[in-house]
Amino acid sequence: MNFKKIYFYISNFILVFFTILLVLILNYFFVSKFNIIENSLIFIFIITLFGSLFFLLISTKILKPIFKSEENIKNSIKNRIHELNIPTSTIKINLQLLKKDITDIKSLTRLERIEKANENLSYLYNNMEYEFKKEFENIDLEEFSLIESINNSLEKFEDIKKDTIIEVFVPKNIVLYSDYNGFIIVLDNLISNAIKYNSKENPYIKISFENRVLSIFNRGLGIDTKNIMLVFDRYFQENSQNIGYGIGLALVKEFCDKHSIGVNIESFEDGNRINLNLKSVLI
Repeated sequence: MNFKKIYFYISNFILVFFTILLVLILNYFFVSKFNIIENSLIFIFIITLFGSLFFLLISTKILKPIFKSEENIKNSIKNRIHELNIPTSTIKINLQLLKKDITDIKSLTRLERIEKANENLSYLYNNMEYEFKKEFENIDLEEFSLIESINNSLEKFEDIKKDTIIEVFVPKNIVLYSDYNGFIIVLDNLISNAIKYNSKENPYIKISFENRVLSIFNRGLGIDTKNIMLVFDRYFQENSQNIGYGIGLALVKEFCDKHSIGVNIESFEDGNRINLNLKSVLI
């Protein structure tokens, strides 16, 4: 527990303690001195109101340094995130200029690797910016095509899917109204998991949409029944030898809960299927 939390809890405890003590003292004084019995409810209300105003006044002054510190941190993070975009943009522009002048295949291959790494940095930047806005600002909802968002997500995995066969059966006319960036992060995590935990022989992924439900199926070892609900817990991994931190599905569940999207996993002998009920965000 950091210093701010300790300070916050101690400050609140002291404020509550002294507010209650003040109310009790005032109550005892007026009852004993003036023997107030009639209209006691009105008197209690007045004392309670006075205690609440006292608590609000004092707490605002005592907790002001914490609020100020949080505001400074928020502004600092916002500035640093903005500054991250400058070098990635500079690298991108210079790479484009270099590729025009270089014809050597080995040099071009190296430039492509740098370009790919820079794209990954840009992707991380966009995610950081989104997480910041989600935490401190309002996220605007927008209309977007389901199939286009799926294709945009799939493009990111062209280099790592290798020989995985990915089939998409989603109508082109499906439109959603939701948090686009958040939905893309959900797709990225689900497709990444589908590739990562696929069968080593004949790897296959099927993305389909039927009856307002988006389903992503991947071949592979079925999830143990006792772990079906646990997979959405943060840091949970069915196999501790797997690479990663067990955060992806927790992020998926968090987004789905926030936007009233039903999510569940079905396990089969030849693989697993995750279903997203999109009825709440369909247009």
